[in-house]
Amino acid sequence: MPQDQPLRDHLLELLRGGHAHLRLDKALADLPPELRGAKAPGLPHTIWQLLEHLRIAQWDILEFSRDPKHVSPDWRAGYWPKTEAPADDADWEKSLESFHRDLQAMQDLVADPKTDLVAKLPWGDGQTVLREAMMLADHNAYHLGQIVSVRQALGAWR
Repeated sequence: MPQDQPLRDHLLELLRGGHAHLRLDKALADLPPELRGAKAPGLPHTIWQLLEHLRIAQWDILEFSRDPKHVSPDWRAGYWPKTEAPADDADWEKSLESFHRDLQAMQDLVADPKTDLVAKLPWGDGQTVLREAMMLADHNAYHLGQIVSVRQALGAWR
């Protein structure tokens, strides 16, 4: 077994969720479609806004990790959707599919023994794939918790 395999395994567990970390599918399970764009009193974002923010930020982190020519969106406006709700079910499903596809791509990057987890990315300023994977997992966990808070405030969490 390669010496860094335990680290890769731990990172993959962190990215996949479970244990102490919520998975997106569980955070969104049985969510009534009419609540996707509902604002909860005292909370700044809808579930749609949080899902889209998760998708966009995750895509940005992934692409930065593997593409030296990647250009990140403008901070702040480029990381949040312009609308409070998806236009339709197709938009919702497209966002979910993209989130899962990019999460799998990050897992594949981490699992690939050719990926040097601790080498500085030549196009960055000190970042490594290890750092980016941990940041992605941390960011996802934070905003998945917000989704649960919105659901609780809307009375849609068991």
